[in-house]
Amino acid sequence: MTDLNNVDFFNDPQLALDPYPLLEYLAANRPVWREPTHGVALVAGHQEAMEVLRDPATFSSSTIVSGPVPPFPVELTGDDITDIVAQYRDDLPMGDQIVAFDPPKHTAHRAILMGLITPKRLKENEEFIWRLTDRQLDVVLPLDRFELMTQYAHPYALLVVADLLGVPEEDHQLLLRKNGFSIDRVPGVGVGTSGEEDGSSHGGLAALYDYFIEAIEDRRREPRGDVLSGMANATFPDGSTPELIDCARIASNLFSAGQETTVRLLGTALKRIAEDGDLQTLLREKRELIPKYIEETLRFEGPIKGEFRLTLKTTQLAGVDLPAGTPVMLLNSGANRDARRFESPGEFLLDRANARNHLAFGHGVHTCPGAPLARSEVRITIERLFDRTDDIRISEADHGPEGNRRFDYMPTYMFRGLTKLFLELTPKA
Repeated sequence: MTDLNNVDFFNDPQLALDPYPLLEYLAANRPVWREPTHGVALVAGHQEAMEVLRDPATFSSSTIVSGPVPPFPVELTGDDITDIVAQYRDDLPMGDQIVAFDPPKHTAHRAILMGLITPKRLKENEEFIWRLTDRQLDVVLPLDRFELMTQYAHPYALLVVADLLGVPEEDHQLLLRKNGFSIDRVPGVGVGTSGEEDGSSHGGLAALYDYFIEAIEDRRREPRGDVLSGMANATFPDGSTPELIDCARIASNLFSAGQETTVRLLGTALKRIAEDGDLQTLLREKRELIPKYIEETLRFEGPIKGEFRLTLKTTQLAGVDLPAGTPVMLLNSGANRDARRFESPGEFLLDRANARNHLAFGHGVHTCPGAPLARSEVRITIERLFDRTDDIRISEADHGPEGNRRFDYMPTYMFRGLTKLFLELTPKA
């Protein structure tokens, strides 16, 4: 991987399937590299990625999902384009979502969000996760085989966030339907299948807006002492009251973020456990290693390959000139394979001391607020699977025999995850 002249990071299907040789090469040799196709600055170094994440005044999140060519209607000229971006940022993809905001607007909206995700609320939510995990497993355990993403992970992740936000359980099926699930069986809260080929369950955040606008409006009239009432009556740091649509967007974004990252993380974590019998035995016998296993999974093969930023002011990074208006792609998965930060980064090491220094959940003002939630969902799923099974296996009928497996990954430069994972379980007698 020494000739970078012909590398097309954004259109090469092989790089979408296996980007890691390139990412490790870039992290070690070109931590900041202007790729030749679009002139995007790919940031694969851990230290360099941290510099970007710590400087939102220079590196704007306005283009976080805009791709290598941000769709601005005007040319971005000058050494400081802050005012130009401010004029057009609302029209960019996901421009109305908190992940695309910069301070101070981001600071105000995140304060509302973090007021919901308190340690007390997370503890209450974890009690629900334990119950939900068993309800979901009640459906899949009797099956000869099941598909993890559609029959377990997507509805599971959605309902966990629903409970965190205080959505009443009688509304859970409504939210499943709004997210594209048809309910096959409903043991308490439900297991469903998504009609989309890639297993993605959310057909756009707008599908959730009406529900949350109505719920928050209702609780402003008649508070009920629940989480949604807290959101309904929350204020920005300056004392102003958020518009109903602001609250709906904050809640809906939490659904979206919780879906994609947690679902892919569940797939990656359970695939390795099902493939490696020795690892599975070790984790079954030493449950205290499960959190370490999750952190190394996040470092080694996290669900987010990268996310975009836009250089607002002309600057330098690792000696590379970045004029204002330069699209930047933070390669989280590259930073997590940086040998300067992680010894033997291409090896999966369960006892890695600094695994938690990964950037799978970002860093700084845009650190993923749902990171504790994702960790709990994966940990509890693994623990209850171990409690209720003697063995977890890859389905050879679907993925081929050991040594010649067939897996399909999301064909995208932003996400890393299986589209489907068929598993077979041996329930405990």
